[in-house]
Amino acid sequence: MFSNKRYRWWQAAAVGLLANAPTALGLTGQNSKPFYQDLDQPPGAPPAWAFGPAWTLNNVTTLWSNLRVANAPEGTPGRRAYLALEGVGWGLFAAFTPTFFGLRSPVLGAVDSVAFFGTTLASTALATQIDKKAALALLPRLAWTGFASYLALGVARRNDDPLFDG
Repeated sequence: MFSNKRYRWWQAAAVGLLANAPTALGLTGQNSKPFYQDLDQPPGAPPAWAFGPAWTLNNVTTLWSNLRVANAPEGTPGRRAYLALEGVGWGLFAAFTPTFFGLRSPVLGAVDSVAFFGTTLASTALATQIDKKAALALLPRLAWTGFASYLALGVARRNDDPLFDG
């Protein structure tokens, strides 16, 4: 890894905690579990309990990747773009719970999911030029956000949305 470590594990952990604050603060609206269970799901949709472990793994590996790239030398090509994309990605991650569950909006959930998959794809491509281990650490998130985009688009297509269906 890079010798000049400017950023430490606890700074990465703070980013993760901040991004998970909307869920931790209960910004899911009331009765989010029945809301999810009542949705017409596309084929292959996992049970609700599977999302917690999947996102825990994704968050840990992503934070590790972010820390590696943040500690790359200041002038490293792609570093700033990667960190900016990851900032957008963390914002999209944080916004999903309030928009999908809080607003009960499958359409906004799908838009968020597809946008997050796009930022993940771009971040992974940039990371391959900066630090191969950081890029490998993003692969679980890349796979999961691709799958989540399929699910979210299916849910948006199969269900009413109070914000867009009048």
